Amino acid sequence: MFTGIVEELGTVTALERLDDAARITIECGLLDDVRMGDSIAVNGCCLTVVEHDDRRWTADVMQESLNRTSLGALGAGDRVNLERAVPVSARLGGHIVQGHVDGVGTILSRHPSDHWDIVEISMPAELAPLLVDKGSITVDGVSLTVVTVAEGSFTVSLIPETLARTTLGTRAVGDRVNLEADVLAKHVARLVTAYLPKEN
Repeated sequence: MFTGIVEELGTVTALERLDDAARITIECGLLDDVRMGDSIAVNGCCLTVVEHDDRRWTADVMQESLNRTSLGALGAGDRVNLERAVPVSARLGGHIVQGHVDGVGTILSRHPSDHWDIVEISMPAELAPLLVDKGSITVDGVSLTVVTVAEGSFTVSLIPETLARTTLGTRAVGDRVNLEADVLAKHVARLVTAYLPKEN
C-alpha cells in the first residue's frame, strides 16, 4: 500500500528484456532499510525487490505489467518516481494507492503559470466513470486532485513542490503516464454494478 507521495527520483540503470517479462534495475538513495521482497512503487507500479545493495535494486516486471503500464518504454538514464510501501504508523499524506495501474494516459497539454501548471491528460474510456471533479487520481505514482473531468480526459494542477520533486515536472505533451483510479471509487462502481438490473 502507498500514499502517492513520491519519496525520491531514482535513475534506471538497466532494463533487460526477457521472453515474457523484463528485469529493471534502479539506482536511488532510499535503500537503507529495504529488504528482499519489499514493495517499491516505480512510476506508480508496485514492484518487488529481488536484488539490492546499498545503491541499486532490481525487480522483475511481468508481461501483465508491461502491457498495462509505461514501464516497458523505460531505458537506462530515465528518471522514475519512487515510493516505498507505507508503514501502518505513517500519516496518509496523499490517498490510498495500491500500485496497481489501471491504464496509461497521454499528456495532451500543459499550461504553466507563475505558481502551478495545469496539465490535461487523456484516459482510457473505462476510467471515466471512476473520476470526479476534486477526486483523487494517481499519475505516475503521484497522488493528485482532479480539477476537471472531460470527455476522454481530465486535468490536474501541479504545484511547485510536485514539479520539482517528481517526473511530472519534465513530462512533455505526448508523453505516456501510468494512471490508477481511486480504489474506493472502483469498489463502489463494482458494488453498484452488481445490483443494477441485468439487460435482456
